[in-house]
Amino acid sequence: MKEYEVSARTIEEAISQGLEHLGVSISDVKVDVIEEGSKGLFGLFGSRPAKVRLTLTDDDQPVENVAHSILADAMGDEEPKQQPKPQEKAAAKAEKTEKPAKPAKAKKEAAEDEETEKPAPKAKKPREPKAAKAPKEPVEQKEIVPAEQADRETAAGRAQEFLQELTQLMGVNVSVAVATDEEGNVRVNMDGDTLGILIGRRGETLDALQYLTSLRVNRGQSDYTRVTLDTEGYRAKREEALVRLANRMANRAQKTGRKVSLEPMNPYERRILHSALQDHPSVTTHSEGEEPNRHVVITLKN
Repeated sequence: MKEYEVSARTIEEAISQGLEHLGVSISDVKVDVIEEGSKGLFGLFGSRPAKVRLTLTDDDQPVENVAHSILADAMGDEEPKQQPKPQEKAAAKAEKTEKPAKPAKAKKEAAEDEETEKPAPKAKKPREPKAAKAPKEPVEQKEIVPAEQADRETAAGRAQEFLQELTQLMGVNVSVAVATDEEGNVRVNMDGDTLGILIGRRGETLDALQYLTSLRVNRGQSDYTRVTLDTEGYRAKREEALVRLANRMANRAQKTGRKVSLEPMNPYERRILHSALQDHPSVTTHSEGEEPNRHVVITLKN
């Protein structure tokens, strides 16, 4: 995988410079913050630049081939067969012409022998006509209804404006709806991404967008506002899958009497696992390792 490290005054500027240098969009890279940077004393002394690392998620395969393979998987097509080269065609033709032709007499005798040996052909049953296949219905394009525009001076408005600009640059046509809960946290739902472009592998793209939006919303603010992004109900589906996983791994720990280590997950998903098993009578959970390899471990209480 191709990696590129860049430093700038802020994390957002470093990410923007890295994307411009690589010539890709945010959905094509994984963002790791190496240094968050600091303004220093009065913004003059002891300031440190922010530093990030951008890693291309698929550096070995060209974009055109990726799009082709995705389309082929969706349509159920096989890879196109390779056509024989002109040299191979010529060689096959020459080999065919070099074979000696059978004498006319031998051909005639062989044909007579074949006719005497062949049994009378059986009467074939008439084939029943196949039912005509119903034509495939065209996939209906989802109608995108623009969401109500929030006040740009509020945290929800800043989040909405940032994501509208970002998804437009990504070429994803979505409606960005925002709301603020009782605790002042911002919840964003993006509707219209039927291909899962904004979700990515195991929600990595969605988490990256959430992190960038949180940086934009809280920049220059004294109070921190939590931002949660969702699209096509992914968060709820993922939470249900993680709860099922937690219970299944807890049963395995009980049967084997050994601890069970799960795969590395982000803090949000680890919290779901801890919460799912916090009242379990036989097992307890804790996290081990360092980011990005920090994972949940399930152990017996006794």
